[in-house]
Amino acid sequence: MNLYSKYLKKYKVPFTVAILCVTCEAICDLLGPTLMSNIINSGIDKSLLSEVYFWGLMMLLVTALGAFFAVIRNNLASMVSQFIGKDLRYDMFQKIMRFSEESADEIESGSLITRMTNDSAQVVQFINGIMRIFMKAPITCIGSIILATILNFKLSLIVYAVVAVVSILLVISMSLSYPRFYMLQKAMDKVNSVVQEYLIGVRLVKAFGTYDKEKAKFETANSNLMDKGVSSQIIITLISPFMTLIVGIGTVIVIYIGSKLFSYNLAKLGDITAFTIYMAQILTSLVMITNIFNTFVRTKASTVRIKEILDSEEDFNHSGEKGKLNGDIEFKNVTFAYPKGSGIPAIKDLSFSIESGQSLAIIGPTGSGKSTIVWLLLRFYDVNSGKILINGQDIKEINVDSVRNNIAVVPQKPTLFSGSIAENIKWGNQDASEAMIQTAAKNAEADFILKMQDGFESILGSAAVNISGGQKQRISIARAILKNSSILILDDATSALDAVTEAKVRENLSNSDKNNTTITITQRCGTAMFADKILVMDNGIKVGFGNHEELMESCEIYRDIYKTQIESSKEG
Repeated sequence: MNLYSKYLKKYKVPFTVAILCVTCEAICDLLGPTLMSNIINSGIDKSLLSEVYFWGLMMLLVTALGAFFAVIRNNLASMVSQFIGKDLRYDMFQKIMRFSEESADEIESGSLITRMTNDSAQVVQFINGIMRIFMKAPITCIGSIILATILNFKLSLIVYAVVAVVSILLVISMSLSYPRFYMLQKAMDKVNSVVQEYLIGVRLVKAFGTYDKEKAKFETANSNLMDKGVSSQIIITLISPFMTLIVGIGTVIVIYIGSKLFSYNLAKLGDITAFTIYMAQILTSLVMITNIFNTFVRTKASTVRIKEILDSEEDFNHSGEKGKLNGDIEFKNVTFAYPKGSGIPAIKDLSFSIESGQSLAIIGPTGSGKSTIVWLLLRFYDVNSGKILINGQDIKEINVDSVRNNIAVVPQKPTLFSGSIAENIKWGNQDASEAMIQTAAKNAEADFILKMQDGFESILGSAAVNISGGQKQRISIARAILKNSSILILDDATSALDAVTEAKVRENLSNSDKNNTTITITQRCGTAMFADKILVMDNGIKVGFGNHEELMESCEIYRDIYKTQIESSKEG
């Protein structure tokens, strides 16, 4: 639990006060049976009403004082645990924001959500319990044993035997429960992932009519969660009754032996009564301790999962030179294979260069390494060998934020956020004026926005499900234009646009800023042929580089693509 020490230090004062209040409350509870013993021994046995009133009043005062401490520690426990939960979730979210691509690939988004919500809630519950109950139970249990021993040593031997047996059962319970609780959290991850996948692909499910398959997938994950839940609880449900039975048997033995001792005048009635109450307190404390350890086991499993996030590999160091970069790009003998992948290089000994202001089209069959070039340029990954230069500088020597701030990307599947269209476009430049937003939308041929009821203030639903794919792409292009970066990357970003609209967007981009470098990843030869340079990739290898005319003469793969897409369409 060292993970939480820094959070507890931050709230050291209220946490310490809460622990002191719990201790004082436990002491007040422990005084109750002793005061009851005095009422019986000094008052009732001797028929002294004044003693009964005195010790009764003392008992009321101690009870009221215990209630006062309980109110304070309850309020402090709720406040501190919620603050720690807030800080923990914030730290996890910050860490996720700094995830390296490898870390992002290792932990599924469904699992991240479970860890941010369910696991962190488990930690909050545990910390709240520490300050409210968990500290009180051991103090009450140990105090009851000590006071019971002082009252009657012979009877206390029964208590020691009961505590020993219960302790053994606790150790067994912890060792069996921990792996089961860990698997329970993993099963919850799977349920979240299945639901998330369905919500993301709900239209595809409807289109293919695969409801039965999705239901079966959820049923499998849901049943597995139920099984893991039952498995994790079964140890507790089996052992807890045994603990209660053992303590109950101990109490019966205490009453039986106590009655024998009383008959021989070896024990006072008040002492036996107090001893019985202490046994009840010990029983309650042991049950609470059992729950404490069960909660601890579950929290330990959650802690391991949270720690996996906080210990994950971060993005590249953000040190290095900062500033504005131009669009000069050069790849020098670059080779790269994805970490923990097949080991086969996605890019092999790739070399090419383009100057600032030029346009580059990257074309090739699926799996040829086109998008990998973009990920390397954005420094989501580092090359295994070779160099990538921007502005004549090795990309590793430039601050990673500067690299990404000087690159605008329009992905094939645009990601839009719930909110207005203007907010989504402004995401590319938070300081942009209304006029700048409108200009960017115009250059992206997003005139449809003006026809919407609320124009740029029209609200997009979650994942922008209330607009078409082509409209999403044009808003995404407008967002990238507004960023006004030195390098603009269009990753098959016009795949949902018709040829006329695509040509207009391409023309607007070429006229908007002559100094910007544009990289277009495309499957369309009709799009690539208008670029200043065309890079033809096949199986991670550069098989052609030049303009359209040069490649028609020198690159067989490019000619085949041209014949298949352009000439065949003309014949048709």
